Amino acid sequence: MKYLDDYRKRAAEELLERIRDTATRSWTLMDACSAAHHLLRFAIDRALPVGLELVHGPGCPVCAMPLEALDRAVALAGEPEVIFCTSGDLLLVPGCHGSLHDARERQGDVRVVYSPLDALALARKNPERTVVFFAVGFETTAPAAAAAVREADRLGLTNFALLSAQVRMAPALAAVLEAPGRRAQAVLAAGHVGTVMGLREFEPLAERHRVPIVVTGSEPVDLLEGILRAVVQLERGTHAVENQYERAVRPDGNPQARASIEAVFEPVDVAWRGLGRLPGYGLALRERYRRFDAAARFPDALPEHDPTSAASASPCSPCGDVVSGRLRPCDCSSFAHRCTPDRPLGAPMASPEGPCTAYHRYRRKPGGPLLERPLSNVVPTPFAPRGA
Repeated sequence: MKYLDDYRKRAAEELLERIRDTATRSWTLMDACSAAHHLLRFAIDRALPVGLELVHGPGCPVCAMPLEALDRAVALAGEPEVIFCTSGDLLLVPGCHGSLHDARERQGDVRVVYSPLDALALARKNPERTVVFFAVGFETTAPAAAAAVREADRLGLTNFALLSAQVRMAPALAAVLEAPGRRAQAVLAAGHVGTVMGLREFEPLAERHRVPIVVTGSEPVDLLEGILRAVVQLERGTHAVENQYERAVRPDGNPQARASIEAVFEPVDVAWRGLGRLPGYGLALRERYRRFDAAARFPDALPEHDPTSAASASPCSPCGDVVSGRLRPCDCSSFAHRCTPDRPLGAPMASPEGPCTAYHRYRRKPGGPLLERPLSNVVPTPFAPRGA
């Protein structure tokens, strides 16, 4: 680990120097790669030249989850014949009718599993009950959910169901770039999505909105190289899609994973927090696999959802602005007061990958104000913040 840290420190310092030499104007870059924790933990945001700002966009899978899907999950988790399976980072996310943790406190059978195949195994062991898996995430997690559905189909299981909250990165980015008040002039796109989908879906966005898009990993050196590439394009006035994460991302992604998603899911319009209903944002089961759709199997258990109501936007209304890059977490009036990781008002604070969680951990003293630089005894900073 010592040699890895030494390499990372040297590489980070070299990239920072190149960024400082390249940037001649003020620019705003959007992190849409779920990298807020690394950006703050390693003080990358503070080490950049003055005028080079980072905002956070739709990279966190939990933050991008449609609120309607969470309300459906809470309702299904309360059904006595259902074993509801989810990942641990979804338990505390609040919806309009409470959280999955609340449902478990009300005697709902809510279980944390590692993968949809674990839920499938539970269905085989409990034939008398319906096992529902809550499928959440961008295209990164969709192939595993598709594999579970196809395996349930092959086995002829009748007690396995999927509650799909799978979403697509390209429509999310398109909505953010088209929204009023957009601040992002370049985008660091999610390398984890790129491993599945490749680069092709980003190219129309870069051309239409004239923004550089750099697909990047989430390690500090990856992020700094991605920032450098984006700044070089901004300074030149170009707007191409670049692949910083070449060790994992191919131009066409993973053909087998893409084919699996295409076979099981189809795009549908879904509402997203703060941005309204987005065309083709969600993924729903195709007709052939509709019998595995938990929402179709339990229609009477699902709550009414009015997309025009204020409550449907988010229990914490600024959440949509935070995950759209229009508001810094620390500028939200509820941050660290009414909204904390123990008592989150919205997904960006409830999710371990959420930007609000990152700001709360790395940019704030316990019970105190926002810090202008990270705590030296908490943050393993590989280079000094600007002005140090």
